[in-house]
Amino acid sequence: MAIISSIGRRNWKVRLLLEGIFEVLAIGAVSMIYPFLLMIAGSTKSAVDAAETRIIPSFLVDDDALYGKYVEGLFNESLYLMQSTYDIDAPTFSSLKVPPPAPDALVEAWESFLDRADLAPATYTLGFLRAAASRGVQPFHLRRWKGELYLGSEGDLQRMNRELGTTYANWNSIDMRPEDFLARRSTVQEGALVERFRAFKARQPRVDRYYFSVEGYFRNAFLKNRYGRDLAAFNVQNGTRYATWREVRLDERYPSDAARSDAERENWETFVRYLVNLQWIRADETAAASYRSYLLAKYRSLEGVARAYGQTWRSPDDIALPRAGEAAGLVYSDWEAFVQGWRDPETGAWHALPMESVGIVSLEATFRDDLRRRYGDLAALNAAWETGYSGWDDIALPQQAWHARHFASVKGSLRWEFATRNFVTVWDYIVVRGRGVLNTAIYCALSVLVALIFNPLAAYALSRYRPPSAYKVLLLLMLTMAFPPMVTQIPVFLLLRDFNLLNTFWALILPGLANGYAIFLLKGFFDSLPKELYESAAIDGAGEFRIFWQITMSLSTPILAVIGLNAFTQAYSNFMFALLICQDQRMWTLMPWLYQLQQGSGPGVVYASLLIAAIPTFVIFALCQNIIMRGIVVPVEK
Repeated sequence: MAIISSIGRRNWKVRLLLEGIFEVLAIGAVSMIYPFLLMIAGSTKSAVDAAETRIIPSFLVDDDALYGKYVEGLFNESLYLMQSTYDIDAPTFSSLKVPPPAPDALVEAWESFLDRADLAPATYTLGFLRAAASRGVQPFHLRRWKGELYLGSEGDLQRMNRELGTTYANWNSIDMRPEDFLARRSTVQEGALVERFRAFKARQPRVDRYYFSVEGYFRNAFLKNRYGRDLAAFNVQNGTRYATWREVRLDERYPSDAARSDAERENWETFVRYLVNLQWIRADETAAASYRSYLLAKYRSLEGVARAYGQTWRSPDDIALPRAGEAAGLVYSDWEAFVQGWRDPETGAWHALPMESVGIVSLEATFRDDLRRRYGDLAALNAAWETGYSGWDDIALPQQAWHARHFASVKGSLRWEFATRNFVTVWDYIVVRGRGVLNTAIYCALSVLVALIFNPLAAYALSRYRPPSAYKVLLLLMLTMAFPPMVTQIPVFLLLRDFNLLNTFWALILPGLANGYAIFLLKGFFDSLPKELYESAAIDGAGEFRIFWQITMSLSTPILAVIGLNAFTQAYSNFMFALLICQDQRMWTLMPWLYQLQQGSGPGVVYASLLIAAIPTFVIFALCQNIIMRGIVVPVEK
């Protein structure tokens, strides 16, 4: 019966009270929904938009925000590589705006150059391969790479390790660090894994690459950091009058002419000797004599050099200069020491690569040479492109315009990728490359099954036969609720270890085979059932099992649903005990898998994992809510 009658509700005070109650409930609902919506929005985040607090992520409605997220993924979240490649001063990815369209002729000339030029694999790298700042995110090229390795080895991790010479512990640990062949510290590696990745990289769409800009690296990673990005300070210290940083050029040869200052020459030499990757440096034959002298001084004789290099040289003239990009191992180490300069510890003599012999072969120079061959002179190029370049050095690599044009054509697919990739990452982690979902499904099914068998049997015996010690048994069952599960974990672990049951489903199921609270709850419900039903069934000749199954269990569906749901919830959310009992990853359930994932992941992946983990319980409650409510209400009414 309603607390307020229908007649009483006609009073304006009562109506005002009810409206106030509804408003309070609505506010409460909104206060619960808002954090949930924030979590859904947070599940799409990466490092560029991690600080956002919007229900609708900005990249879904704002092209500039989407562009920042796109460039972040394209450059594998490396800000300095983006600044060097695009030759811009953007302090963060979030500060980027969609650039205005560039002349189509410029972008088409760049694409034509890429079609015809036989560029080495070390001149570019692949985007959407790693997300170090976002942590845990798997961009789509990393997913493709892992999928290719998985299919190539037919899912056999040990076979893949043998074939590629790797030591991956599991499929989730596979990672690929994008190359950075601008800095000196990066060297061209060899091996089966590297060759396999080069072939994979070459097959991916060209617009998903970025090509290394030595000039951009010279200006942004070296000069601007050295002079605090202050062009005025640079001009004062170098005796120059540049109006913009773009006017500061990287000479292909040592700037020895009188128009250049000593400070500029010192900048060039420092950059070449210590910073830029050796693959961009070329030394002509005028450096050969110095190089041979250096090797003879380091190894003390021609025989020593030949023995170290595994050669059979008979004359120092047989020693050739290393070919850029091909030197490896000891040859590369010696060449790097010669470029930087090496002092003989015995004689004190200084051996170093003469700067007058050095040339820098950048992609910018190669691209400009290609344009010179195609157009002949700058005036013809300006007329064809409708541009106003004053010199060939003004033409930079149009990679930002190239990428921006591609971005404009794939905005829809990019939004879908960024909205779902964290969920795909979690799904790949727990399903495709792990057994978390399968183990959890088996564990939960067995837990519900045994909970609906053993607990009703025990409660039925106490309710039906009423032994003299029934209340003592109930008291004992209630006392088990006084001890938290953590208290019993150590003795249970020791017991299961002695029975050699660790890392099995038996170890997960047996400790929770019977539940004191469930038995207590079921006994109370069974006591409320009419005794006449049992007497009538006994008179009709029904056996005890038939009475239990067809009468007691049939009439107890609501409370059994509550018991089953309770068993499912406990099994599904079991973390500490499941991790303690099953330390083998092949037996991990969902919670240990998600815990490990969350330890090395950023907020976006964590939110996505929480949402995925909430789906099973939400679905079960949605499907069984009527039965569950009956299980709550019916015992009270009884």
